[in-house]
Order: sequence, then structure tokens, then C-alpha cells
Amino acid sequence: MGIKKKQIVVCDIVDVAFGGKGLAKIDGLAVFVDQTVAGDRVAARIVRKKRNYAEAVVQELLTPSPMRVDPPCPYSGVCGGCKWQFIDYPHQLEFKRRHVAESLAHIALIDGARVHPTIPSEPIFGYRNKMEFSCSDRRWLMPDELGSDTDVGFALGLHVPGTFHKVLDTHACLLQPEVGNCILEAVRGFMRASDRPVYGLRTHAGFWRFLMLRHSVAHERWMVNVVTASQDIDAVMPLADMIMERFPEVVCVVNNITARRSGVAIGEHEVHLAGDPVLTDRIGAFDFEISANSFFQTNTRGARTLYETVERCAALTGGETVVDLYSGTGTIAIWLAQQAREVIGLELADSAVADARKNCRTNGIDNCRFISGDIKETLGRIDRAPDLLVIDPPRVGMHKDVVKRVLELAPAKIVYVSCNPATMARDLLVLKQVYDLGEVQPVDMFPHTFHIESVAGLTKRAG
Repeated sequence: MGIKKKQIVVCDIVDVAFGGKGLAKIDGLAVFVDQTVAGDRVAARIVRKKRNYAEAVVQELLTPSPMRVDPPCPYSGVCGGCKWQFIDYPHQLEFKRRHVAESLAHIALIDGARVHPTIPSEPIFGYRNKMEFSCSDRRWLMPDELGSDTDVGFALGLHVPGTFHKVLDTHACLLQPEVGNCILEAVRGFMRASDRPVYGLRTHAGFWRFLMLRHSVAHERWMVNVVTASQDIDAVMPLADMIMERFPEVVCVVNNITARRSGVAIGEHEVHLAGDPVLTDRIGAFDFEISANSFFQTNTRGARTLYETVERCAALTGGETVVDLYSGTGTIAIWLAQQAREVIGLELADSAVADARKNCRTNGIDNCRFISGDIKETLGRIDRAPDLLVIDPPRVGMHKDVVKRVLELAPAKIVYVSCNPATMARDLLVLKQVYDLGEVQPVDMFPHTFHIESVAGLTKRAG
């Protein structure tokens, strides 16, 4: 008869699939079970049944896997921030390496790719330099709070996975340094005591919307960005004063204001409240100014490891012309500039190009130039093949027209930097018409999640 929705099944978890869920096989059907790992035996409830697969949630852990550890975070299993805390870190690294290799084999149809062991992150907690906490007028309760008389009228924290309106009242997040948690608690107390209401994610009424914290690893300094639904200096200025008085590590407080209903912590305009206008951090030998809404890798130490990996794979000798696709704020271009004759960055966002040019000036880099516009068009205006093409696309990978342009340009060497093994493999399926894949190096920048960065080297075949 087969399994049915809401049915309780006892199953053994045999693997961990891309996306982070445990995999069981029941009568040949793939069943993906959240919060499980290979070696677990569980009783699970089917929550979704499709023709080729099913999804389930754990009702009872019958036999734990030897890969399991006790997660140190009390929100583990409920919060969507880092769902792999229960898996010991060496096995996290191996699962990530396998997910890269399996994507190359199954999607790119490249068997036997040289995928090296994943370079670990150090540290594996407190590594994030940016955290966004949402406000809500209704708190999502933890399992041990159900049925209690706990106040549910306020939350400042992280979301339950897959939801926009379920917000935990997160009192500490282990992914950020401890100073960030102290700032979080101070802001929580101020907002709760305020006469301005927190924002309702369903009603779209209220004042306090988000708290964003940014941390400079190099200088141990912090930026606090309070996002509100309207401009009200009388409400936010006392908060800024309190933060600056209590936390000498905070060098910048800003207020982003947005009336948009979308749950994105980016303001339509910004008011500088206290301290410096920007935060400064360093990756390797290079300094970067970071505004509240600018892009910067969320794991500063991991970014250095990633860029060192790109540099090794590029193996520049000093005379090459490099084209950097999706160049963003210019971090990779700047990192490679001293080993190249010229680096040309292509980027869609005008604001990112402006930041890239500013970052070059800050670091005394004079052999980088950046072109703003749709890469499908700007890449077509490159009049000769560069010696090296660096490709660092968003999670969706390259647009098919960009892949076509890359094949037409046909540089001798490509370094592909990916945050999504599946879309990297999809792109390499096309590029392998002309290119051979060399080594692939996974770099872990997001411990306790299934996310993984990879650096792949491709060489154009002769003839």
C-alpha cells in the first residue's frame, strides 16, 4: 500500500542528503527526515508524500548515531540558524565534501572529480560578523514552554525555519561573539520598556522591526543598526545613547527606516545616530569600510581562507589580465590585484561597484577597474580573452546567457567560486564542453549548517 501522510514509520537513517536532511529508504522510497544523521534509528511522522519521495519529522529518537553530539545551544532543533549543531564537526566537514562530489557526479556528470577534504572554519562558534534579529508582537514558544502562562507578546530573535512570522525570543546566539549577545539583551530590554510597539509580521503595524549587529574581527568593534517602520528620532536616540554608554566596543549606531512589508532588514533611507558612519574590518592585508547595508563575507576569517584558496588555484605570475565576474564590492579583485597586470570586475549593482572603487582607493590598488551593468551584456564587450576568468556567482549560479558568453570568450583558465554545489555542477555541465575540471577545494565558512563554499579550477582543452 505504501506510506501515507501522518503515518508513523520506524526507519534507519542511511545518509545525509544535500539540503541537510537525513535520508531513509522505505520500500525503495526516499524519505527525508529533518534533524537526523546517518546511523540514527527513529520513529518519524510523514508530513509530505510525493510520488518519488516523502518528508518526515522525528517523533522519537530510538537509537542515536555515533555521529551525534549534544548541541550547546538551547534553541537547537527549533531555530533555523544552524541546524547541524547535533552532528560532530569532523562529520559535518565530510558530508559537505561529499555533497560537492555528488553534485559533480550526478549533475555535471563528472565522475572521479578531485574534491579535497573540506578546509575547516576556525572558530566553529562565534564566527559570524553579521546577525539580523527580527521583532515580532507574538513570540513562538519553545517546546518546554507549551501550555505555560509565558508572555507571548514580544520577541526579538531568529525565525523558525521556513516561516516568516514565527520568531523565537532569542536571548543569545552562539554564532556571534559574546559582546553581540550582551548588546542583543540590552536592546531587548529597551524595546520592551519602550512605549513604541514592536512590529507585527501579520498585521504590519508597529515601530521596532529589526536589530542588525555587525562585528569587525580585526579591530573588535561593533556597528548597531536599528531598523524601524518610521522615522522617530525621539524613540531611537535614547537607545543609541544607551548603547554607546554601555558598550565601548560599539563605534557606530545607525537607524534604517523602511515602511515596506517585506521582511528584509534594509532601510529605504538611513539616519546616522552616533559614532562613526561606517565600520572598518580587515581581510589579510586589506582594509574594507562596511556600511549597514553593504555586502561583506559573514565569516571574516573564513573569507581569508577562501581568497587564499582562490589565489592558489589562480597561480598568477604577475603579467595576467583577470576578469572577475560578479565582483561585488571588489574583495577578490583586490586580493588578486598584486599578482596580476590588471583586474577587470563586472558587477550588476551600482552601489557595489561604488564600494569596490572606494575599497581600491583605501588599499592603494590602482590596477583594478570595475564595469557596472548586466553581466550578460558587459561580458560581451570584453574584446579579448583574459588570461584568467574568476566566476563567483550568487546561489542561483550563472544565467545561461552568461555561460554562453563565457564559452565564446574562452579564456585559458577559469576559477569558479561557488556557494551552491548544485548550481556550480549545472554550470560545469555546460563548461565541460571546452574545459577540463582540475581540483575542487571545499571551504567551510558556515559551521553547523549544510552550506559550503567551493573553489574549482578549470583549464581549456587544447584545440
